Amino acid sequence: MKISVVGSGYVGLVAGTCFAESGNDVICVDNDINKIKTMKKGKTPIYEPGLEEFLKKNIHEKRLKFSTDLESAVKKTDIIFLALPTPQSEDGSADLKHVLAVAKEIGKYMNSYKVIVNKSTVPVGTAFKVRDIIRKETEHPFDVVSNPEFLKEGAAINDFFKPDRVVIGTLSEKARKIMGDLYAPFVRTGKPIIFMDELSSELTKYAANALLATKVTFMNEIANICERVGADVKNVRLGVGSDERIGYQFLFPGVGYGGSCFPKDIAALVKTSSDYGYRFQILKSVERVNRDQKKLIVKKLLKYFNNNIKGKTIAVWGLSFKPNTDDMREAPSITIINELLQRGVKVQAHDPVALHEAKRIFGNKIKYFENNYDALKNAEALVIVTEWNEFRRPDFDKMKKLMKHNAIFDGRNIYDPEAMVETGFAYYSIGRRVINGK
Repeated sequence: MKISVVGSGYVGLVAGTCFAESGNDVICVDNDINKIKTMKKGKTPIYEPGLEEFLKKNIHEKRLKFSTDLESAVKKTDIIFLALPTPQSEDGSADLKHVLAVAKEIGKYMNSYKVIVNKSTVPVGTAFKVRDIIRKETEHPFDVVSNPEFLKEGAAINDFFKPDRVVIGTLSEKARKIMGDLYAPFVRTGKPIIFMDELSSELTKYAANALLATKVTFMNEIANICERVGADVKNVRLGVGSDERIGYQFLFPGVGYGGSCFPKDIAALVKTSSDYGYRFQILKSVERVNRDQKKLIVKKLLKYFNNNIKGKTIAVWGLSFKPNTDDMREAPSITIINELLQRGVKVQAHDPVALHEAKRIFGNKIKYFENNYDALKNAEALVIVTEWNEFRRPDFDKMKKLMKHNAIFDGRNIYDPEAMVETGFAYYSIGRRVINGK
């Protein structure tokens, strides 16, 4: 099939590359000429394990091309994916200006029947808006389809090739057949392609992310209760997650969720609900609890240092919102570091891949270290924010020699409290007992 993907951000580049890997001819379109030049050289502007290898392979085999020429791409392809940013507006709604502007241009350039696919996360009713805009610009037949993505950053390639399900919103039999054929190679193991109407498809994406964020937040609240009553959240998680109706996924307590999806999608769903006269009370609580959870580690630090934290040096391991990505959008590390800076703390930070993003956010307000141990020099405490595998088996003796004061505040519970007894560190985690050290 001949496919164009408009927008070469995280979703667009992964989708375009994976469609090319399955044998399609793909043109990725973006208005950022520097990004296009980078990708033409086989380099990815984002960090995603495995993506660059597939990118280079499909460029070499001439199935994957990059361009700033939207008109040419529209005329040469039959399926046009919209993978454009939908940033959060001040009122919480998703800003559709990029999606709608490109839709108008597509309408002008159409030369035959096309399937226009909304891959971006968009509010309920967007497919109809896109359809109305295109219809004003062309007499050629077309269909607008909703096809939300469910990719996990850090595992996007595997998620795309082996999806739990593919959701396609369309009432057009022609579009349904085309989209079914397109996704057939990805569902050979029997995972479903779920066809539904456009409105339901659009709402499905928001409902899925909102439910997962709620699950995370619920477990964080359970962890906070555990600390107060003396229970261990790890044991509670095992007991709860063994229920097949619940499962273990998204039950890891920590310092709150972040990323490009959960915060934005929850805000958008709350706004959509409000627009239709409904107050989504659970999600309002989820937002509030998550904001508070991001500040939990700072509260623990203040208590440990008897509120005398000004001028102290604190090391931070992990800046991205999750491992295996350089994405820092809404990352808990941003809230934590800003809270520390406001209290006059000197921050020494390390992350395996997100330092460039951190420099863009914090500038010269903090110090950056390529090596995790270097960030510990003269630090009076270590805060772990992201559970990178590199942090799971450190040399604690080396850490003690580097640090001025031996205290670890583990926001992801990557160490076992019983094992930490032998390290000589004061150890504070989430929802588990405190280890005071030797």
